[in-house]
Amino acid sequence: MAHWRDSARNVRFFFIDFRATFPLLFFILHIRLWTFILALLATFFFTLLERAGFTPMVFLRWLRAYVAGPRKIAQPWWKV
Repeated sequence: MAHWRDSARNVRFFFIDFRATFPLLFFILHIRLWTFILALLATFFFTLLERAGFTPMVFLRWLRAYVAGPRKIAQPWWKV
């Protein structure tokens, strides 16, 4: 039985976060060696993200900011 305060927590499949279990579902639906390897790599990637404290959306925002660099141009690109 779960308490109402647990409703804000992320869903887990045993000890794995729910975002990392989606590739395993893909493997179950299409059982091949390459999907197994892809599922393991994706699960490992999402587990590393969780350990670092990132969600996938936060990681994509961080990646976008990293690729864009520290310099921000104030003018639109078509007026430069």
